[in-house]
Amino acid sequence: EVQLVESGGGMVQPGGSLRLSCAASGFTFSSYDIHWVRQAPGKGPDWVSGITAAGGTTYYADSVKGRVTISRDNAKHTVYLQMSNLKPEDTALYYCARAGLGMGSYDAWGQGTQVTVSS
Repeated sequence: EVQLVESGGGMVQPGGSLRLSCAASGFTFSSYDIHWVRQAPGKGPDWVSGITAAGGTTYYADSVKGRVTISRDNAKHTVYLQMSNLKPEDTALYYCARAGLGMGSYDAWGQGTQVTVSS
């Protein structure tokens, strides 16, 4: 069974930092690109970042570029999202997702981890 389990969310003040983790199981982790997608209350999904299967290429949304770093450890079957200088507009439920066959498609999702940025 394919599983993605996010952790590391929490409540932080503006300017703070968090590191999210996405632990994968049930598939050949090193063969898949992995992405982070967030969803704020009342809004649609918002792609945040992605990393290729071997970790050689990373992608970031303009809204987080310079504040977020995605990385992966294929030996541990885990993808990380290091977030710094967090802003209230970063508040959302953060999901990791396995890339599907089509561009921009995902075929497996985690349950999400909540990030709240508030003073």
